[in-house]
Amino acid sequence: MKNKSISHIKEIQIYLPPFIQDIIQRLQYAGFEAYAVGGAVRDLCLHRPIMDWDVTTSADPPEIRKVFGGVKNFSLKHETITLLHADSHCEVTPFRGDKEQSHSLLDDFGHRDFTINAMAYDIETNEIIDPYDGRGDLQRKVVRAVGRPEDRFREDPIRVLRAVRIAHELGFRIEQKTRDAIVQMADQLTYTANERIRDELMKILLSPKPSRAFRLMNRTGLLGYILPELLEGKGKRQNSHHQYTIYRHIMETMDYVQAEPFIRLTALFHDIAKPRARKKINGRFRFYGHEEASADLTNEIMRRLRFSNETIREVTHLIKNHMVDYDPQWTDGAVRRFIQRVGPHRVAALISFRKADLIAHGKLDHKMKLLDELEKRIHAITSGPYIKTRIDLAINGNKVMEILGLRSGPAVGDILNILMARVTENPEDNTEEALINMVREFKNHA
Repeated sequence: MKNKSISHIKEIQIYLPPFIQDIIQRLQYAGFEAYAVGGAVRDLCLHRPIMDWDVTTSADPPEIRKVFGGVKNFSLKHETITLLHADSHCEVTPFRGDKEQSHSLLDDFGHRDFTINAMAYDIETNEIIDPYDGRGDLQRKVVRAVGRPEDRFREDPIRVLRAVRIAHELGFRIEQKTRDAIVQMADQLTYTANERIRDELMKILLSPKPSRAFRLMNRTGLLGYILPELLEGKGKRQNSHHQYTIYRHIMETMDYVQAEPFIRLTALFHDIAKPRARKKINGRFRFYGHEEASADLTNEIMRRLRFSNETIREVTHLIKNHMVDYDPQWTDGAVRRFIQRVGPHRVAALISFRKADLIAHGKLDHKMKLLDELEKRIHAITSGPYIKTRIDLAINGNKVMEILGLRSGPAVGDILNILMARVTENPEDNTEEALINMVREFKNHA
């Protein structure tokens, strides 16, 4: 039986995907209450695209599994069952509430994070159930905790960061009592799994103008618990090529680069160790080796935040190579070696990042024109016959072993690398005849 104290607001028309409707109806047919809830309902009210669907129900986890016995599912969160269908998924969670008590929808609302997420949609009545005036806060553009903010943040400390992320995404402000509680309880993030912090951070990084969220994280004290290394750049002036401090330059770079995970992460971390590398020599600040130092520090930070090994490799590689020092005197062979060093699949991203990096200096100079020239030369080279990897060589390791009488091992790979270097400098030599002759030279000089 629904709690009659819950306020209902009539809706004209709301569309739920068939998969979500089916989940709710199957639970209802089995005798349970079930509602679409949380951020999806919020976004329905805001006419925003919905990325994630959540359903809350009076059923407990074993009952949920019984109802959906034939549906693919998994469970990563306590008591939450994630149902899968084609490219869609939906988290189904029992009503929240105090332990060892039966729970109602109203109890569930009382333990949700923010009023704008404490709303449910009833498909039977076509009504939004909104006991904490979440729709009013949507109109006022406010992120407000449900009940006492301190209670909500103790229940789940990640909410202090989520408040900033949601406010940033929606262009809302954080209500004063909620914001005060965030400042007072920022240290609670130390009790949160780093994976969860990483996930919130990535949502912020991939949003438009992430620097605004970082500014709010800094003002509320959260940044010091998430990325204390970043704060080392605050107030640190650079050399005459830069208008901004190290910290401000990083913020500007993040805003300028495209919203792609590897690139935004590279922007965030590319100068992270610059404050530690900063030295004043003859009256000027120098940052010798800061790219290598930043890559090393980035590796440490990203491992702390539980990023995947692949992501760490890609980002640190871009950081190590981000100081593109192109000279128009480079031969085509030099450009090809640059492409090989960076990686053919990464070079466009690196050039794009470096342009944003230069714009974020606040002082445009001739380097941007040089990058444009390098970009054109890279495009010309990679558009024609181009040797990307050893697989593109006209002969393979088996042929090398046949000619030299070698067994499979490191020596074969070393020879292929030498051949790769030769044809990188002179692509016209990538023929079977030419490469066989080169290998025979190794035999003659052995």
